[in-house]
Amino acid sequence: MVVGERLRSLREEKKLSRGDLQERTGLQRTYIWRVENGYTVPAIETLEKFARGLEVPIYKLFYEGNRRPPLAPVNESGGLWGAQGEAKKMLRKFRRCFAHIDESERSLLLYLAEEMARRTDAKAKKE
Repeated sequence: MVVGERLRSLREEKKLSRGDLQERTGLQRTYIWRVENGYTVPAIETLEKFARGLEVPIYKLFYEGNRRPPLAPVNESGGLWGAQGEAKKMLRKFRRCFAHIDESERSLLLYLAEEMARRTDAKAKKE
């Protein structure tokens, strides 16, 4: 589910107008409308404001279940990438390197990685 749709449904469940939510969060009504309609993606700090204003835990903005979502396995075999073995060493090395570069260099590196992934995907589709 898209965060904006979830925010709108939670707001409507609580029978709040955008004006009510504006008073509770300090966010502009037009901004709330833009988020609910998918024109803006809020930062985590803004999502925290929404959660406080709606009086729900922040995970409710992403998850519709009644209970907390299950935690992802980290150290089990077949768990997340970088959890163990060579992948763990590689991830640690990436983290050390990223700590020494500035934001513009990180953006460039991410752009290059995305381009390489696109080319790999295109190549795989041709075969």
